[in-house]
Amino acid sequence: MTFGRNTLRALLVGDRHADRVVPPTGFTAQLTLFVSGAMAFLAVFALALSLASGRLADRWGEELARTATIRIVAPEDQRAIQTAAALQVLSTTPGIAGARALTDEEQQALLAPWFGQELPLDTLPVPRLIEIEAADQGFDATGLRLRLAAEVPGAVLDDHGRWREPLVSAAQRMRLLGWTVALLIVGTVAAMVTLAANAALAANAQVIAVLRLVGATDSYIANAFVRRFTLRALVGSVVGAIIGVIAVWLMPSGGDSPGFLTGLGFTGAGWLVPVFLPLVCAAVALFATAYAASRALRTLT
Repeated sequence: MTFGRNTLRALLVGDRHADRVVPPTGFTAQLTLFVSGAMAFLAVFALALSLASGRLADRWGEELARTATIRIVAPEDQRAIQTAAALQVLSTTPGIAGARALTDEEQQALLAPWFGQELPLDTLPVPRLIEIEAADQGFDATGLRLRLAAEVPGAVLDDHGRWREPLVSAAQRMRLLGWTVALLIVGTVAAMVTLAANAALAANAQVIAVLRLVGATDSYIANAFVRRFTLRALVGSVVGAIIGVIAVWLMPSGGDSPGFLTGLGFTGAGWLVPVFLPLVCAAVALFATAYAASRALRTLT
């Protein structure tokens, strides 16, 4: 516990004599700065992807849950009658905010990507589509199917459940993947900082031996390494996070497009994520360096 208090005080206040124990430049300094900056940059993108996937999952779930479709599969001479009967059933069904039959032009626009703009609907057995908008409390799909089967034999209800579940599941997995990548990046930072600290301790073995001869304690020496490597990781991660935020900000917003990459970015409180990211990297570097220093100093004689 004393080591922890001394480490925190040394990190905040500093000691110019102790700082001389660790070389200010060289391989370990460049490695720590580069790794922390690169990992912070990648973490910004991973977390932006994770948050965007969460927003997309919520959006898909909400939009598809509030809509449904009825297909009127009936002979042409019965199609208009059954469409009107289905609309009458829907008007008396609790939980339905509105319903309307799509026009020929709207149905032709839906089929145009597959069959072209000149599709002759009047010569093809294309079912009439009815668009349903559910109220906030939703409606009983099973009960509606039973009513339609009894009153409108040619009506087929599609509540979009088979479309909603795979899309939402995919978006949630993307969100989990983003957080997993972020955790792996934090682990990489810890591993690389540990390697850099071990290299610096080994390179300064003779200096450490002299410091011990003149009365320096292992806690004093370890604090010097912890402070230097923590500050290097903090500076590198701040630069990397800033570059990452700029890159994310320059990504196209995509407007109302439901794609993953076009909606990549932070919104609202999500912008706090890149703010706290350098602090997380610095904390990881602090504990990693403290662990490496305590082990290395026990082995150095």
